[in-house]
Amino acid sequence: MVEAPKKIALFVDVQNIYYTVKEAYNCHFNYSVFWDQICSRGEIVKANAYAVNRGDRKQLQFQQILKNIGFEVKLKPFIQRSDGSAKADWDVGITIDVIDCAPEVDIVILASGDGDFDILVEKIQDRYGVQVEVYGVPNLTANSLIQAADQYNPIEGNLLLGYQK
Repeated sequence: MVEAPKKIALFVDVQNIYYTVKEAYNCHFNYSVFWDQICSRGEIVKANAYAVNRGDRKQLQFQQILKNIGFEVKLKPFIQRSDGSAKADWDVGITIDVIDCAPEVDIVILASGDGDFDILVEKIQDRYGVQVEVYGVPNLTANSLIQAADQYNPIEGNLLLGYQK
């Protein structure tokens, strides 16, 4: 008997991934390669990308690329911090969506290095028996999140757009 494909839910903390990839590698995350890697492992039944809404042309183009790949793009208003970075405050929204989706899937994949998600990871593992994988930038992903995950996948190599060593 052939085993049914694994059902996968994918959640991307876009701001976290953007800033950590930029800091570590000075390039961008390759969402297309990421999507293809996940697709090869099962059926993506939910894919959310959480971002800020600046409304500028470049941001709108990026959001359209994410939609074309297959993500549902969830937006919050742009908040500029004094250090120049942007804040989206998506932790609660991501958490609610993950908890809502976890009972329906075999694998939850979270792309973020934010250690605040370690409690969420442990909760859905315990409550739903779901496997949780984390994608994050080495040395910029919280150790508590890496430890909580069933599998940690470093963002490096072909997951980087235009990275040159």
